[in-house]
Parts: sequence; structure tokens; C-alpha cells
Amino acid sequence: MQVPFFFTAIAAFFLVLGPLVVLHELGHYLAGRLFGVRADAFSFGFGKELVGWTDKRGTRWKISAIPMGGYVQFAGDMNPAGKPDPNLSEADPETLKGTFPGARLWQRAIIVFAGPFANFLIAVLIFAGFAMVYGVRVTPPVIGAFGPQSAAQAAGLQVGDRIVAIDGAPIDDFADIAEAVGLYPGHTITIAAQRQGQILTIPVTLATKDETDGFGGRAKKGLLGIASVQARLDPAGPLRALETGVKDSLTAVRMTAIGLGQIVTGERSAREMGGPVKIAQYSGQTLEMGWAAVVWFAATISINLAFINLLPIPVLDGGHLALYAAEAVRRRPLGARSQEWAFRAGLAFVLVLALFVTFNDLASLPIFGS
Repeated sequence: MQVPFFFTAIAAFFLVLGPLVVLHELGHYLAGRLFGVRADAFSFGFGKELVGWTDKRGTRWKISAIPMGGYVQFAGDMNPAGKPDPNLSEADPETLKGTFPGARLWQRAIIVFAGPFANFLIAVLIFAGFAMVYGVRVTPPVIGAFGPQSAAQAAGLQVGDRIVAIDGAPIDDFADIAEAVGLYPGHTITIAAQRQGQILTIPVTLATKDETDGFGGRAKKGLLGIASVQARLDPAGPLRALETGVKDSLTAVRMTAIGLGQIVTGERSAREMGGPVKIAQYSGQTLEMGWAAVVWFAATISINLAFINLLPIPVLDGGHLALYAAEAVRRRPLGARSQEWAFRAGLAFVLVLALFVTFNDLASLPIFGS
């Protein structure tokens, strides 16, 4: 009997997001241990504890009722979100020993940064693993053909031209071209192309394509309307695979940052943002495509988790780092009242954003129309 897609999507959602959040928290935990900070609890999931045990260090390891991610709560934290316990604000150094607030500022910063870094590292290792197993796809940035109504052809580019730079940024592979133009629909770019030993500089106004995924999500994409020459797969040893993993991960971070910046400035519609429903849908779709697709998708989600958590919003890791930066400049932490208002504002922003992206997800479902 075929399992309905709804159940496949839910199962895939927990399968993809749950381990990534747990590994994120494990990054915090391991960095905390490195600096002698005690962890009161490490939970797999949220909500009521179903089963657990306490290790010799006093950490309560538990499996909780809601199997979506998890959290680590350090000694001195008021709650799993990392809000400091106000009762310790005037505590003496001996009382603070082994607690998170008692750690040095740079140690706290590393502990907080270790979570997003763990997600970034996961993506690097996944991309590197694919490179080692399947090889590195190499496609010379040479025009092999044009699509219909090609913006590149209309601007004067020809079959056989080798694109060496776009807006001054070097182009080494055909994949670099899509990354350089995809986020800039309708923009005019400058292409440096090599033709018969000469370098030509050609301005091109990119075409705009409205793309729709299988779940109703829409996004605008910039297109040159070019096709490549034949690609090849080069075998990759550990070093080249690792280099590819780092490069692909950094590219994903850059694309995410640019896309979010365009949404903030109004250049790109906020309706392109997705939330948990969209992640579940994509997770289910990739699961039906096979485990390799699921793992690759997990790497992209891991990159997004790292990026989002580093945004300077209180209650997120980036918000904590912003408070530590302020503490470093002021040479003393913000007052308890200021921190309280910062956490409240950050929590309110995160909740509103979560509601917005969830609404976007639901509005894109076929049951609500186009």
C-alpha cells in the first residue's frame, strides 16, 4: 500500500531537521565542555521528558515528547533559549565557576558560535562526501548553444565564446554563471568573454523567469539563456573533495545572504520565504527521490540553519554574539533590564517571522488556490 505523501513529508521533516538541530546543539555542548562549563540538560526533542538518565558530570540526557530537534541548557541559564539567570547577576566568582555566565567573554562567544559552525561543518562534509563518491562536475564556461529569446545572444555573445568574468568576478566553471546571474533578474550585468584570443566586454540585460516549484512556491530568476558544452566528472581525492565542500558551502551562504538582503530591501518578494511546511514538503519530495537527494537537501538546510542562527536577533545565537560584542565594547554586560527587553523583542520578532513564513507556506498549497 502506498503511503500518502502527507505522512511521508512529516516523517522526512523530522528525519532531516531533527538531527541537524541536535548536531547544532551538540556543537554548543562540546564547546562548553572544552571550557569547563557544565550542562544541566541535553534534550533530544522538546516538551515533556519521556525517558532520560544523568551522567557523572550531572548532565541530564533525555528524550522528550516533541521529536523536533533539541536543546542544551548550561548551568546558569534560566531556560533552554540561553537567557541568563538574573539571580546570578551579582554572584561571586566561586558561585559562577562552571556556569555559562561565569565563563570568560571569548569563551562564551566560542560556545555560542560552535552551534552554527557545526551546521556549516556538516554541510561541508556532506558536499565533500558527494565529491569523493561521484566526482567533481567540471563544465568549461564556454557557450555551446542558446535558448529561445536568449538575452546573451541578443547582446552579441556567440557560440564558442568563453565567459571569463561577470561584473569583474572571475568565472572558472559554467556553474559559476548561474550563481552569478540567478539572483539578479532584470539587472544589466557586464560580461567579459574571450573570443579568438581577444577579450570582449559586453553588457547584458538579464531575462526574468518566474519559477514555480511543485508546491506552488514562486521565485524570480535571472537568465542569460545560454547552454554549456559537455560536462565531465573528475575524480576527487580527500583534499579536492574538502575544497569543493568548503566552496559549495560558502556559495550557499553567499546566495542565502544576497537573497535575504533583496527581500529586506524590497527587491525580491517576501513571499519567496519558506517555513516548516515548505521544508516538510521538500523533505518528502526528496525522500521519494532517494537517500542521496535527502542527504543533499539536509546539507542545504544545515547551511540555512547556520546562517539564520547567526542573524543578530536576540534569542538566536547571533543575538547572543551581538550582546557579547556590546559587552566587549562597554567592558561590562548590559543591564538585566536591557537584556530582558532585548530577549522579549527578539522572541516577538522570531514568532512573527515564524507565523509569516508559515502563512506563506499554507497560502501556496493547492487547497488555497493559486
